[in-house]
Parts: sequence; structure tokens; C-alpha cells
Amino acid sequence: MEKITVLSCTNRNDSMTRRVSLYYLNALKKEGVDVQLLDFTILPRDIAFSEVFGQRSESFTQLINTYVTGVHKFLFVTPEYNGSFPGILKVFLDSVHPKEWTDKKACLTGVSEGRAGNLRGLDHLNGVLQYLKINVYHNKLPVSVVSKIISPELELLNPDTETVIQNQIKGFIKF
Repeated sequence: MEKITVLSCTNRNDSMTRRVSLYYLNALKKEGVDVQLLDFTILPRDIAFSEVFGQRSESFTQLINTYVTGVHKFLFVTPEYNGSFPGILKVFLDSVHPKEWTDKKACLTGVSEGRAGNLRGLDHLNGVLQYLKINVYHNKLPVSVVSKIISPELELLNPDTETVIQNQIKGFIKF
């Protein structure tokens, strides 16, 4: 079975995105998947200026090797920022050489407090990932009103959300 990296795509501490990402991490482990979490809070603070265009540090190179290079599947959990996805995610994608993404697979989950679950941001991210030649799984899941969906203990409070997440996970494993 292929390794999956779950990406918690915000650098905000104690975010709902991190909670949902941890839920996915635990759910994938229960499915017997070799999975790891890349929490964007560990990214360098000056990533846009220090880790791109041939100026990569050894520690960032190791991060890319661990979470991207040897991995074939990625599950992006991304919050809505201004009607799209966070700039830190775009900077991260730009800091990795495009060849590292080619022919790999991605699954997308959007989270927001609003009613659309970052649907627009998922569409934007889908376009960027396809440009990078990543195969995007068709079941993109928008999670709306996220603070009422998941508890601090990482329990889903809505059985319907649990069902759709489980279906998404099982489909992505087979993808």
C-alpha cells in the first residue's frame, strides 16, 4: 500500500484545519494505511524568501524528502482564506520542484465556517494541482460549519459527515 501524506494546509496554530487533518490521519491509520501528517505550522516562517529558487536549507530539503519525494498520495485539508486556499499552501507548492509532484495523486477536503466548505478554494487548488500534473481524486469534500462538526477530542459530531469522509477515504485508498 502506498504512503499518504495528510497536509494540514494552514500555518495558524490550533486551527480547525488541524483537527480535521488529525481526524483523517487517525481514520487512515484505522484503515491500515501508512500515513503521516505535514502540519504547516512547522514550515519555516520565511519560506517564501528562504526556501525557493535554489536557496533551500538542509532542514527544508529533509522536510521535502520526508513528506513529498518518497510519497505518491497526498490528502490536502485546506481552509477557506478569502474565497480560496491559503497563500502558505501556494508558497509551499511553489517551493517544491514541479517534477516532485508529477503523476502523483491527491485528495481534497475543504473546511470553513461558512456553508460552502471552501468549495471555491478546492476548485482553485484543483487547477493548480492539475497544472503540476497531479491526478486529483474526483470526490472533493467540502466540510461546512466545521466548528460544529468536530469536537476538540477529534470526534465527528455529525453522522452524515462521518459517512461521507469514510466513503472519501475508502475511495481514495483504491484510487
